[in-house]
Amino acid sequence: MQGEDMGFSSRMDCCGQFVKYSLFVANFVIFVGGATVFCLSLWTLVDRSFMNELLGTNLFSGAVYVLLVTSVAICLLSFLGCVGAGKEVKCLLLTYFIMVALVFVTMLIGGILGYVFRERVQQTMRQEMRSSMALYGSRRDITQAWDQTQERLQCCGVDTWHDWNRFGPIPESCCQEIFGGQRKECTIFPTITNLYSQGCLYVTSNYIREHAAVIGGTSIGVAIIMIFGMIFSCLLFNMIE
Repeated sequence: MQGEDMGFSSRMDCCGQFVKYSLFVANFVIFVGGATVFCLSLWTLVDRSFMNELLGTNLFSGAVYVLLVTSVAICLLSFLGCVGAGKEVKCLLLTYFIMVALVFVTMLIGGILGYVFRERVQQTMRQEMRSSMALYGSRRDITQAWDQTQERLQCCGVDTWHDWNRFGPIPESCCQEIFGGQRKECTIFPTITNLYSQGCLYVTSNYIREHAAVIGGTSIGVAIIMIFGMIFSCLLFNMIE
């Protein structure tokens, strides 16, 4: 109809324009959310790499990798949704709806897995950390993981620094840092005044839980916003003649 926007009847013009621009806004928010999840996932993978050997489960890594890949797909889909809305192409809108629905499920599962791991982390880590202590000094990856964890999180042992007594001398990474990388001597006469007295299980569990809470919460939030994208795309699809 001449004088009217292409694709909409005069009766649906005002409502159609509202849905169209609402889809633009929803996709912009989804794009920002997807980019945020991507950055958080990448930050989490890099930031916790020093304790990989001590986690004792791949659930957390799996969830983060799922969210990392999915977040890239979300950014691409948000662009597809904007093109479909702008050009008013029903084929693109239908493709957008189906893909967003699939990504929504994947995103929601990844977010839930992050929260599941958040609750199970302490149970799985205690056993793995205790068994890895026996390999300290003989396996390079285990040694580096323990040293970097104890230095970075300022902790020692699993529940307490006494855990190391069964496996030999206390590692130097347990000694308190003075300045410039120099440390107090704690390997011969360890006391709470010259070493990190807090166990690494508690500190590491909280560390992982904080990461899982942030990335899991953000992912679930983005998944909820994607519902609006699906609703608006479905409405716009039905309005286009």
